[in-house]
Amino acid sequence: MNGTVKDSVEQRRKYVTAFNATMVKIWREQMALLGVIDTGALYRSTIGISMTADGKFIDISLEQSFNTYGLFVDYGTGRNTPRGNPVDISCKREQSGACSGYAERSRNRCEANIGKANGRHRKRWFSRKYFASVMNIQEFYADSLGQEFCRAISNALNPDIMRQSLIK
Repeated sequence: MNGTVKDSVEQRRKYVTAFNATMVKIWREQMALLGVIDTGALYRSTIGISMTADGKFIDISLEQSFNTYGLFVDYGTGRNTPRGNPVDISCKREQSGACSGYAERSRNRCEANIGKANGRHRKRWFSRKYFASVMNIQEFYADSLGQEFCRAISNALNPDIMRQSLIK
């Protein structure tokens, strides 16, 4: 529990101000690593918009931005994703007796997609890293504010400080 209130506020300020820039850097690294970059529009659209905080950096608000279709890339969905549930079609085949055995049923499930196959695959450039980073900032805040609270209680229970506050 070393340090002062000013030190802990300064630590929180540094951590929060670096968060937006770090998130954008991580997202761009993930896009390059996973091959998400096609035209570069999603890559260029990732920006840290704003950061607001109260005087002690206890209540903060962070805002980042990127093109909406980036979420579809993260989830592996898009225009050419087939509609419907291929399992329903294969279940109908199973009920009619057209399928026998596990291997044949699983083959029919793959063949049950109507139209062209989905060429999209999930490229998790956003969700995994963002969740981990949010958990990290929560842990940092819990530790920082917990230490500040312990200092406040320790000072309140200090006999010298208690006498001084009663005299005033």
